[in-house]
Formats: sequence, structure tokens, C-alpha cells
Amino acid sequence: MAGGECPSGEGLLVVSGDAAGLGVRVAYCAYAGPLVSSLDPGLLDGEVEALRELVASRYTLEALRGDPVVRAYRSFYWRIGVDPTKTRPSGEALMRRILRGRFPRINPIVDAGNIASASTLVPIGLYDLDKARPPLTLRLSRGGEEFHPIGGKPEALPRGVPVLVDSRGVVMHLYPHRDSVHTAVGPSTTRILAVAAGVPGVADGLLVGALERLSGLLGRLGWRPCWPPRLAP
Repeated sequence: MAGGECPSGEGLLVVSGDAAGLGVRVAYCAYAGPLVSSLDPGLLDGEVEALRELVASRYTLEALRGDPVVRAYRSFYWRIGVDPTKTRPSGEALMRRILRGRFPRINPIVDAGNIASASTLVPIGLYDLDKARPPLTLRLSRGGEEFHPIGGKPEALPRGVPVLVDSRGVVMHLYPHRDSVHTAVGPSTTRILAVAAGVPGVADGLLVGALERLSGLLGRLGWRPCWPPRLAP
């Protein structure tokens, strides 16, 4: 498919039985638009400031720890062998940075994803669809797959880790907390897949709502959803 064209949503992403057995549930949506390098980051300045004000008025670090959505993700992390006090769920990590007066600005598309994630506490992964080969599957690792994380060294995965892979077996994501450099959004990106990562205790409606929030933010940048956010089968 040419850059900027919408893919078909049918069968684009599926959750395998072994991952579903962990209570994993995801919503996803594809988007298309102008080159990331052509976008004005200032278009989201108002949204970032509004988010800072909202977080400051509603949360403290203590209150954040007790939030039921944060607790659901922390419980899932313990279940899959990740210590959430060392590797925090992305929505919680973003909120903590905002409470300390910082918000990461990467590029406008990633910034939009971070705003939507912090607003809902739902982890949202963004993947360049021109760097991936659908269909994509969320499944448990078989052991030995190589993962190339953003900002980290390649590593071989043990068996039983929830991963998002494309049809070639390229590991795009360690669910629900680390993304691969191979499918990262960059200056030349014109099509993305957004995945809202759900765990037991997080309602389907919150996952879809997180992507609806993202759709509104991307609309400010001239990007459009290819279809309404949907839940993966």
C-alpha cells in the first residue's frame, strides 16, 4: 500500500487464545495523514497545557497509586513477571512525569498518543504501518524471539511473554509496556496503527474511549481515522 492510504481493518489484528487466557483485551484503529516531519508541534501546545492543569487539579502521587485503573495494570504486571514499581505502566509513568512538571515531547503523533494515554491511564502503542507486515497477532512468545526495544539493546525473549508480532514474526511490542525500534513512528511516517492495551479490570469502553480521544488529537494535526476504533477479536 502507498504511504498515507488506509488499510483494511478486517483481520488486521487478532488476539490469540493463549494471550486471551491472560485476560488481555485490546482496541485498535489505523490513521493516515501528512508526513510526521511536516507537522507543527505547536498545534498540541494547548492540549498539553490543559492536561497539566487537569492532572494538577485531580491527582497527587498518593492518589495516583490508588486509582483503580493504575491498580489493574500494576496487578497485570506482577502477573507477567514485571515489577511495576521499577517498570511503571505507561499511563501511570506519564502522569507521574506531569505531576513533577514534565511532559515528554517526541513528535506530534507520539505526543498525541501520550496525551491520550495520560488522560485515560490506558497504555497506547503507535506503530508505523509501512514498517510492519499485517496481519498482526498478540500472542505469547515461544522463546528465543529477538526484540529490539526503543532506547535499549536487543534481547532474546523467554517463553510465555505477551508480544505483538507481524506476519514475519517481527516483535513489535512487549505487552503492554515496551515498543520496538523496527516499527517506531518517525519523520517519514504517514500511516499508523494505534493499540489501546487492556488488562483484567479495565473496561472495553475505556479502551475505545482512549482511542476516540486520540482521534480528536490527531484530527488537529490533519490525520484521519481509517475506521472507528474497534475491539480485536
